[in-house]
Amino acid sequence: MILGIETSCDETAAALVTGEGEVAASVVSSQADLHARYGGVVPEVASRRHLELVSPVVNEALHEAGVDLGAVTKVAVTQGPGLVGALLVGIAAAKAIAWTRRLPLVPVDHLQGHVASLYIGDDPVEPPFLCLLASGGHTLLLDVRERGRHAILGSTLDDAAGEAFDKGARLLGLGYPGGAEIDRLAREGDPAAYDFPVARVPGLDFSFSGLKTALLYAVRALSPAELEERRADFAASYQRAIVRALVSRIHEAAEQTGARRLAVVGGVAANSELRAGLPEAALAPLRYCTDNAAMIASAARYAEVVAYPRYLGLDAYASAV
Repeated sequence: MILGIETSCDETAAALVTGEGEVAASVVSSQADLHARYGGVVPEVASRRHLELVSPVVNEALHEAGVDLGAVTKVAVTQGPGLVGALLVGIAAAKAIAWTRRLPLVPVDHLQGHVASLYIGDDPVEPPFLCLLASGGHTLLLDVRERGRHAILGSTLDDAAGEAFDKGARLLGLGYPGGAEIDRLAREGDPAAYDFPVARVPGLDFSFSGLKTALLYAVRALSPAELEERRADFAASYQRAIVRALVSRIHEAAEQTGARRLAVVGGVAANSELRAGLPEAALAPLRYCTDNAAMIASAARYAEVVAYPRYLGLDAYASAV
């Protein structure tokens, strides 16, 4: 039984996953309501809230699984990338649990965790496959040849897709998290109402800053009353442009690489239009699209184990390595 802990951003999560990938428990405590008043995640606020939540969340996961710490054979934790202060809370908790029971610890890359969300559940995806990872902090095209390893084929040159959703939602006066708000409102609008640009950059990279700027200028040109009237159309058209960029890029990458299987993971994988736009792709289960600890424990099955007590010097990293 692997105990996974995830605190990379604004979700405090713990999970228990077996070596075969069966999820015995998955608990996620979101801070979305806490950060909504600021329109985005405040790192220091997130870190302090993780301190309050990490122990109760771990205890709740153990209770949900019907086991105690005696059933845990190793501890997995997100090492990065993410908010350093938030990551350090999870790492400290994982070190403490592992050290007191003389257990091995597995530091997990958050991006590998998202890919490993495809390996849990009743129908795990087997490599090789071409994977689109789209979240609030990352937009990547990954060539996954085996579990636990991947090669990056393309990434964003500026904003991540999830970040573009959040910033667009803020421009439209919607709540946080922005992706879910735009997805909800877009169902009421006309995606053809506005022809927002999709950046074409060299290779297999992405760019969303120009799209965000186009929305900004379009919104500024309207009065508050006009914006209220057209908000749903803006949401639908803006979402369509982001999804079009993601779908066209993964198809382009598949054509270049000859990949026969596609997959989509990350928070943006929960977007209804993206899921509809890639009917042939393997999709992460909805509950494991956003940050969670089940994917971290899943990734730990294929990551390097650090034996007791060598992990006491383990540190976090903010950016992808």
